[in-house]
Amino acid sequence: MLGRIFTVGGYTLLSRLTGFARDIMLAAILGAGPVADAFFVALRLPNHFRAIFAEGAFNAAWVPAYAHVHGERGEGAARLFADRIFTLLLASQVVLLIVAWLFMPQAMSILAPGFSEDAEQRKLAIELTRITFPYLLLITLVTLYGGMLNVMQRFASAAAASIFLNVAMMMTLALAAWFPTAGHAAAWGVLISGFLQYFLLAGDLARHGGLPRFAPLKLDEDVRGFFKALGPATLGSMGTQVALFADTIIATFLPAGALSALYYADRLNQLPIGVIGIAIGTVLLPEMSRRITANDHDGAMKAQRRAFDFTLLFSVPFVAAFLTVPNEIMRALFARGAFSKADAVAAGSTLAAYAIGLIPFVLIRSAVATFYARKDTATPVRASLSGIAVNVALKLALMGSFAQIGLALATAVGVWTNLLLVLFFAVRRGFLMLDRAWLHSLAKFLLTGSILAAAFWLIARISASSLGAMHFRDELTLVLLAVGGAIVYALAILVLFGRNWLVSLVRG
Repeated sequence: MLGRIFTVGGYTLLSRLTGFARDIMLAAILGAGPVADAFFVALRLPNHFRAIFAEGAFNAAWVPAYAHVHGERGEGAARLFADRIFTLLLASQVVLLIVAWLFMPQAMSILAPGFSEDAEQRKLAIELTRITFPYLLLITLVTLYGGMLNVMQRFASAAAASIFLNVAMMMTLALAAWFPTAGHAAAWGVLISGFLQYFLLAGDLARHGGLPRFAPLKLDEDVRGFFKALGPATLGSMGTQVALFADTIIATFLPAGALSALYYADRLNQLPIGVIGIAIGTVLLPEMSRRITANDHDGAMKAQRRAFDFTLLFSVPFVAAFLTVPNEIMRALFARGAFSKADAVAAGSTLAAYAIGLIPFVLIRSAVATFYARKDTATPVRASLSGIAVNVALKLALMGSFAQIGLALATAVGVWTNLLLVLFFAVRRGFLMLDRAWLHSLAKFLLTGSILAAAFWLIARISASSLGAMHFRDELTLVLLAVGGAIVYALAILVLFGRNWLVSLVRG
């Protein structure tokens, strides 16, 4: 499992790094003004639908169902099942795309109501969203193909696909002078990347298993079971996305730049979520599905506990950094061109608020895997809906006093509610054992994170006083934070956990 985690995590890390290069270009060219806000709405709308229905709900229902059919009845039955789901999926996405194109002005009035006061910004947002929305159809098919490849233990191409989003956007941004606005350039980059990702996954699947084909629509037992799981999975995957979606809606009423601050803070927050949380969860789900299909429930539980330890080991440094030195990180990465240092401070404060919920953000995918692997997509819904309720209520309460920082803080509290309820349900059902040894491990991680946070704070203070007004001071400070933090964290882990714990974690 470890090798597959590093495969997915490595490609995801490369995707995030190219994503940072893309965001640096976005910040320098778009800045944090009205055109940038319009583009981020155009980017977020298909992305939210993708995260809920494609990568979220669809993956949660599809991977265990396909693994079960493949393991129980063989490749022929699994291929027929895939053909029928492909036919239904493509038809539904085409209908959604047509409806979105036709009724985009009405949808924009609901999803970005704050733009109604600025006719030009609203018009631009509608135009850009019509360009980006077909990306959803392409990425939905990419998710279908990626799930099939994951069951075959092939993770590389699905993990690498998102790199094309960053590369395509950087290419079109480099040619921004040839477009009506830089927002148009970025929007066309999104759409082009959808085609590139589709061809990558389609080519891999064609070589190793064969692409799904159109099949007569028949609601047999397998298809009915899939849709029975898909409905609750859709609700279950909505928690985080509804929170971010609500951020988009509410932020359109806030001063210009609030949406951009949320975007850049979320981009950094998504680094550990993608590289760690999603990578481990992606590998864990088919692993647990396979073990449970073979009636190895103890092995499934051990795999999940190991995934929790890996997740915490790699995510604690991000929490410490984002809470302690968020402004230094934002200035070093984005404060250039049209993105001012004041914009960096606003985004940094928002990042710190998001970081309060980073641990549940990265753990939730592995936590719900124990239910999804058993084809139980209904139980996580109860936790997700509770998190949504807390989240939205806090957003409305905090937006007036704290602007976009309040929105991010509400998201963090909501995702904590979601995770704690999922763990409670899992323990009550006997799917998870949170024994004294694991609680002791949690306490060690907390102490390690505190030591690292203190080291970050000290390094930042020393850098501020010693580097003065030196050129590239912010970038040099970030390098010192990374190097010094890595040394302190490695020593703290070795002292508190010991070499034997690390060896046993790696070897499993």
